[in-house]
Amino acid sequence: MFGFLKNYTSPFRLAKIGIMGMNVRNCRYISPYNPRELYPLVDDKLQTKKIAIKYGVTVPALIGCIRHQYEVGSFREMIGDRTEFCVKPAQGSGGKGILVVVGRSGDHYLKPNRQELTILDIERHISNILAGLFSLGGKLDKVLIEELIHFDNVFDGYSYEGVPDTRVIVFKGFPVMSMMRLSTARSDGKANLHQGAVGVGLCLNTGRAIRAVQFNSPVHQHPDTGRDLYQLQVPHWERVLKLASSCYEMSGLGYIGTDIVLDRDKGPMLLELNARPGLAIQIANAAGLLPRLRAIEKLLKDDPRMTVEERIEYSRKNFGVYR
Repeated sequence: MFGFLKNYTSPFRLAKIGIMGMNVRNCRYISPYNPRELYPLVDDKLQTKKIAIKYGVTVPALIGCIRHQYEVGSFREMIGDRTEFCVKPAQGSGGKGILVVVGRSGDHYLKPNRQELTILDIERHISNILAGLFSLGGKLDKVLIEELIHFDNVFDGYSYEGVPDTRVIVFKGFPVMSMMRLSTARSDGKANLHQGAVGVGLCLNTGRAIRAVQFNSPVHQHPDTGRDLYQLQVPHWERVLKLASSCYEMSGLGYIGTDIVLDRDKGPMLLELNARPGLAIQIANAAGLLPRLRAIEKLLKDDPRMTVEERIEYSRKNFGVYR
């Protein structure tokens, strides 16, 4: 099931090839490098958006925010005549609670799969978000209504009814591993690997695909479109890495997952930050995180002050994988 890990079933062998488990991630990297008081900056997408704008980082434009149940009725006025938008919980995780509208048909709104929704359906969904149905820990939440992202045409056929995003793990400002997450019919148009999205490991030097998996098993073609996944290459790769690396200074967090989308008009945009990034990226890359993290820790003991450009150059040179 785990592809390249099938011959490494014991914890000792997994450790030997540098695969990082959840306990090591939590105790060795998240706890020491991510101050708890900074978590709200990334757990709340509204706060993330605010600090990103402050630091000049491009993010999807905010149409409006609904904080209380009595404000739900203002949604109709908020969207006006817009035919496309995205509704999401401020404190959601794993893509849960995100509602994407791509058009209208009369008085109905259309999801990417062409399913029709009434205004009451959307308002009911907003009420569920406010009640904490999709938030971390079931806490009362806020609702963000954002402009829809139009992904670059270079990704046509690589994603099904959803916007593909690039996850870059950043440690102390160094990009250490990356993958692209591509939505499928199984994932309901969401770029969530646990729901059935495809994960494509990317070479940190070039942004080219090096491996692809779905449900942790290797795949070569997109399950819905048939597109050859090994031909994928992310354009503007230097800008993607620079955006990801700069999130270290922006957030103050030492170990983070940065989720970046490529808009056809605005280029790379920060979608969100994650203070507890998942570990499946190692499966997509057929490589462990630990050797890279340890190399950076050793490097910073000798040369603690490095610019964003120097950090990116180091990562591209030392962590790039070629096929």
